[in-house]
Amino acid sequence: MNDPTSLRQRLVDHILTYQGDHYRLAYSYVKDREAALDVVQDAVVKALAGVDGLRDPDRVRTWFCRILVNECMNYFRRGRDLVPYDDAMAARAAEAPDPAERLDLYAAIGRLNLQEQTVIRLRFFQDMKLEEIAQSTGTNLNTVKSRLYKALDKLRAMTREEIHDAS
Repeated sequence: MNDPTSLRQRLVDHILTYQGDHYRLAYSYVKDREAALDVVQDAVVKALAGVDGLRDPDRVRTWFCRILVNECMNYFRRGRDLVPYDDAMAARAAEAPDPAERLDLYAAIGRLNLQEQTVIRLRFFQDMKLEEIAQSTGTNLNTVKSRLYKALDKLRAMTREEIHDAS
């Protein structure tokens, strides 16, 4: 049986060691500094409250990542600071774009559905293996693979469109 004190300490060590990564992942979803900090804080509180339910101490990383991604999704479900897509795109079109920013990968990722965004962010921003992503999201490994390849195809198509539009 796991010692609750050592399990809690292991979680705290993980949170402190990877706090920058956790912030970046949250920020990649919410695109706001304060909101990202709030989301990470909410995830830490939930993780600390539920650490006794963690059955496998070796999976602290994927377990916490799942909580963090769920908190990012909850942020959107609560409708905080959401701007309708059409309004956001109109405001962006009104800005004079910098030629160096024509191919905005982050914007392209933002146009994917949330499941595809999650797979892309965990794979490339958090450098997680596909198996870890499946564990973190509670999804079948083949579904994760399918979402990843579908999202990459969409990103390729979107970036090609932007390259052609810029020409």
